[in-house]
Formats: sequence, C-alpha cells, structure tokens
Amino acid sequence: MTRTIVASATREIVIGFDQPFCVIGERINPTGRKKLAAEMTAGDFSTVEKDALAQVAAGATMLDVNAGVTAVNPNETEPPLLVRTLEIVQSLVDVPLSIDSSVTAAIEAGLKVAKGRPLVNSVTGEEEKLEAILPLVKKYNVPVVAISNDETGISEDPDVRFAVAKKIVERAADYGIPAHDIVVDPLVMPIGAMGSAGQQVFRLLRRLREELKVNTTCGLSNISFGLPHRHGINAGFIPMVIGAGMTSAIMNPCRPQEMEAVRAANVLTGNDPNCSDWIMTYRDYKPGAEGGPAAAPASASGGSGRRGGREGRRRASA
Repeated sequence: MTRTIVASATREIVIGFDQPFCVIGERINPTGRKKLAAEMTAGDFSTVEKDALAQVAAGATMLDVNAGVTAVNPNETEPPLLVRTLEIVQSLVDVPLSIDSSVTAAIEAGLKVAKGRPLVNSVTGEEEKLEAILPLVKKYNVPVVAISNDETGISEDPDVRFAVAKKIVERAADYGIPAHDIVVDPLVMPIGAMGSAGQQVFRLLRRLREELKVNTTCGLSNISFGLPHRHGINAGFIPMVIGAGMTSAIMNPCRPQEMEAVRAANVLTGNDPNCSDWIMTYRDYKPGAEGGPAAAPASASGGSGRRGGREGRRRASA
C-alpha cells in the first residue's frame, strides 16, 4: 500500500489510501489576498499567526505555506520571506508543512529551515522544473507534489494529464525518488466552465491509484470557481473524490460544512475506525437554530485523530 510520510519536528503523518484524508490548510497564501500580501511585505505576520492556529484548531492535518507576495524580483524577495513565515508557523503549531513556491531558490531556502519532513509544492512536467526541483527532493529526502502540466500548458484531455503525471513519476525514479514520495495533482477544472470536470477527475484518480499507485492532492476549491455558494459544491465534491481515490487536498479547514464531508468520508471508507473521530468531534452536535447552518461541534479533530479546538471559525473569504 502506497504511503507518503510527512512530519513536523515531533509528529509524523501518513498520507495513504488506508489513512484518514489529509487536509492541507490553504490559508497561509497571499495569492489573491492583497491585505495579507501587504502585511507580510511590511513584516506583519499577525494574520499568518491567526490563520495557522485557526486551521489546526479546525482540523487541518498539514499547513501549506506560501510567501509569493510579488512578481517583482521574487528570486530575491521570496526566499527570506518564506523562511521567516515557515519559522513563525513552526513556532506556533506542530503539524507537517507544505513548502509552496514556484521559485526554486525559495523552496531550497525553506527546506533548510523546515523541521521534520515537509512536502514540496511543487514540480511540473516542464523540463526546466524537473531539472531544478527533483535534485532538491532527492537531496533533502522529501516528498513532492507533481502537477500534471508541462510546457504545453494544462490540457483539457485527462489522458494527456495522466501522461504528464506518469512522466514525472518516471523522471523522479531516475533520480532515485520512489513513487510513494510523489503526490500527484491531476488538476481539477472548474465545473462551471467544463461540465465534465468532475467525471474527468474521478477517472484520473482511479488511473493514478491503480496504474501509477501514487497518492494525490488538488486545490479543492477549483471545482467551484465562478459559481454561487461554492462551499456547497466543495462539500459535495469531497466525498466523491475521496471515493475515487484522492488522499489529500489543499483546502480551507475553517469551513465546517467541508470538514464534515471529510470526516463523513473517513467514516464511510473505513478510515475512521469505530467512528471514533466522528463521535469525538460531533458528540455535542446541535442543529443550527431556525433551520440555519448546523452549530459547530464542541470539539474538532484532524484526519490523524488528534483533538482540536472549536471549529466555528467562519471566514468571510473563500
């Protein structure tokens, strides 16, 4: 059985088909968040700190950390900012981290200060990226997210995206990197723009699991981009992709509706033995007043079975 091991300073998490779904908190990312980007540029990490604590309390298994605040001289500005962000997050929470950057120098700088065994996010099928990132993955003995696009861009054909994923797995093997350390992102398309996007990703996930035998991830909210009430779509999508074989996702754990879907899928796939995590999380559950949203549970725990804090931290932004 394929198992991808990630770790913080003291805590190890296994991503795998027989494991609880790995929720990778997405909030520490200034992309599309002008206020956060401005704060980080000015050396203000108060929102980063709040988002780190809130996501872990809501049940995140891991945290994605991105410091891409500007397209101006990112090779100079991003490495030190990413290092500072990682150090702050590690000082507050003890969960594995995903080092998220398109800048090779930033990834290497992050790997030098990251504790445990972080996940590198990411490498693509582009030759330049393969030659830059795979040696770092081998050098630091860490797993990596493999995004299924190459020099030709993102194909709408799922067979082409599978072929790119296969190419990355094979090239990684040339560097001595095992398939269990490759976490493939099959690229979820917006269902509002491509009606077959859901069917495509379900088919891709089955092939990735059965043929390449790799773990998988995605930017979960991509599926609902452009639609109203996106969290309803996301919550419906979660158990379906888990059923098709997805083992992790970069998502917002502070959305109770989506975390409920994750925990329910863990129960129904047999990855929450004796329903213990579900019972511990929702034992004090009470329906929302006047038919409104369900009240947050008294306690929450992540996919690894750890007890967390209150989950009722609703965010205004997606």
